[in-house]
Formats: sequence, C-alpha cells, structure tokens
Amino acid sequence: MKKVPPPAKPKETADPLSIKRFAVTYLLLMGALFVVIGFTPFQKYVDVNGLYTQGVVFFTTKVLGVMNIPCTHSGSIIQLPSISLDIKFGCNGLEAVMIYSVAVIAFPASWKKKLIGIVAGFLLIQTINIIRIAGLAYSGIHFQQYFEYIHVYIAQGMMIAVSLAIFFLYLNYVHDRSTAAAPR
Repeated sequence: MKKVPPPAKPKETADPLSIKRFAVTYLLLMGALFVVIGFTPFQKYVDVNGLYTQGVVFFTTKVLGVMNIPCTHSGSIIQLPSISLDIKFGCNGLEAVMIYSVAVIAFPASWKKKLIGIVAGFLLIQTINIIRIAGLAYSGIHFQQYFEYIHVYIAQGMMIAVSLAIFFLYLNYVHDRSTAAAPR
C-alpha cells in the first residue's frame, strides 16, 4: 500500500478587512495629528511642534558639547562656529515619531504592548535623530562642501527609514510566539 501525504494546507493570508481597518485608522490618526500640529488656532494654546523642537535642540547641543563642538541655541536655532542649523518640523523627528506611533496604535495589539512600543520607539527614534542632527552639525563644520548633499539626500530620508525599521521591530515584539510554534 502506498502512503499518501496529507493535503497541503492553504497558506495564511491577511484578512482584507483588518488591512483596510489598519489603513483607515492610520490615515485618520495621521490627519488628526497634522491638524493638531499645523492648525494655527490650536497652536495659540499649545505649540506641540515648537515645544518638541526646543527639546530636540536642547539635547542636541548637549551631545555637541560632549563632542567638544562649541555651540549655543535659541529657539529652533543651533549656532555653531561656521554654520547655523534651524531645526524645523521635518528635521526635529516629530514627523518620524508620528509615523511610527500612529502605525503602532493602528496595528492590532494589546494597549500594554502599544504603550511599551510607543515609549521604546520614541526613545530610539529621538536618540537616533539627535545623533543625526549632531552628525549634520559636524558635517556642516568640517565638510561644508558636502553639507547640502548629506542633509537633503541622506539625513532626511534616514528618519523615515528608521521609523519603518523600528516598526518592524515592534511587529516582531507583538507577534504571538505561541501561534508561530504551534503545528499548522
């Protein structure tokens, strides 16, 4: 008698409804955050972007001090010996944090895991962002002829890529290992 292997089980596919829910939730939350950050009447009461930028500038100047690079700061400006950096919305890391945090919130997981993911992701993204800005400052002092190239073509896209990579780490964190190890 010939032994017949069991029929192959169909590959698991993502539920189209959950993908749509993720996409709609993501888009609505991102829209709401951009309204909160960019809506002028709201900014009169709480300028989230301005406060965030000031914190990033403060910590960046501390890192530059550790690197023995003399600098001062005022508002969103970091004044260096041969260049001034004006830290704006795309450069302060807030956009990257928003992209990451909204993806974490929209993805189905427990609120405890979401909170842990947002806090850990925020700390990672901002640490990398502050190092990135310090690196830009260094390049502005020592490699002025390449500064614009480094800023526009490398540093700007880097934070979006970092956000995506950290989101993939988060997905690995929330993945239920018990279902992955169970026989199918």
